[in-house]
Amino acid sequence: MAWKWKEEYLDMILVPLGFLIMCIYHLFLLYRYRKQPNLTTIGYENHNKKAWVEKMLLVDVKDRGVAQSVLSGHLSASTTMSSISLVLCSFIGALLGESSDNFLTSRFILGNSSESISTIKHIAILSFFLLAFACFVQTTRHFVHGCFLISMPTGDVPVDCIQKAVLRGNNFWIVGLRALYVAAILLLWIFGPIPMLVGSVATVIVLYLLDINKDPMIQYKHNMDGNGNGGIVLKNNEQELTSVVESFEHNERQ
Repeated sequence: MAWKWKEEYLDMILVPLGFLIMCIYHLFLLYRYRKQPNLTTIGYENHNKKAWVEKMLLVDVKDRGVAQSVLSGHLSASTTMSSISLVLCSFIGALLGESSDNFLTSRFILGNSSESISTIKHIAILSFFLLAFACFVQTTRHFVHGCFLISMPTGDVPVDCIQKAVLRGNNFWIVGLRALYVAAILLLWIFGPIPMLVGSVATVIVLYLLDINKDPMIQYKHNMDGNGNGGIVLKNNEQELTSVVESFEHNERQ
């Protein structure tokens, strides 16, 4: 009996190929970030955020309203994205409860349009929207914690703790956005495996252009002490400078 080609085989070949392309690219990006972070925009942004935390700690606690405003802006963005992800999850869940006998998907889509494959498509999309929602919730959690630490009145919070909270929030934000990108590609799968593969290739090309960094790392001056007491160090420097100026003026009078 001769083997006969069927349109359903397109989903078995092109869909795993699209996922493989996305996975290989993100593994490459992760390896590059761990080995050469200066060549990625993620490493460049994290480097600037670490320096930003150090510089903000040089300011008195009562004057750190700018830092709290910046973190509050990130909180608003993550809250909005988590709400959007949750709404889309509800929408996909509603589609799962409806009949999959759709005229468009059954007549004009090149590929497998069976009810089981349609259910798998919706569940896969729902899974990545839920992953994005969870990541944005964690982003909110870490930025709230960072806002809490940076407003500590005593000023004895180690700078590493605040940097860790801010960087973790940023990393969860990035993972949440990547989950939304994959969910968007899976939405193309509803229209067939060929649009899904084309979307995967186009997304990888665009992400590569956005993830590569050609700018040199900004070299910031570190004015922190070992415990992250930037404000105390700044005050001590001002006191030392004042004492030197006073002693110099006193010697001139003599």
